[in-house]
Amino acid sequence: MTEHLPARSRLVHDSLRAAGIAGDIVVLPDAASTAALAAAALGIEVGAIANSLVFWSDGEPLLVMTSGAHRVDTAALAHRLGRTSITRATPEQVREATGQAIGGVAPTGHPRPLVTVIDEDLAGFDEIWAAGGTPHTVFPLTYDELVRLTGGTVAKVD
Repeated sequence: MTEHLPARSRLVHDSLRAAGIAGDIVVLPDAASTAALAAAALGIEVGAIANSLVFWSDGEPLLVMTSGAHRVDTAALAHRLGRTSITRATPEQVREATGQAIGGVAPTGHPRPLVTVIDEDLAGFDEIWAAGGTPHTVFPLTYDELVRLTGGTVAKVD
């Protein structure tokens, strides 16, 4: 059933099923490595895209799931979380932390769980879409499922 999926997406699929999330991973014909591209490919509002952004904070990776309509205010978020600083992770740090490439980072399917923050504004959508482990794969889920799946802290991120 998942044979058509890339190896990284199969890991995401297995993690979704283990969490009781039924959304299927969709393989897009073109890369959807940005929220705007993903929204256009799916015919949805850009705000309903749950961008998976990896940052480096206090010596560890930090996954921020933000609405595609937002930019993360790293200084404000660091202050809200009581962290020294939050900076964009390098492509190498992203790959090491998630096993996935920038543009396709999923909220799950990583080598080990990541500290995760979830944009509170994603709660305004009945269905949200996240990357499925590659720039060509995405999957639907609800806000509550995203919070449960990641064990994330809900916060204002912009």
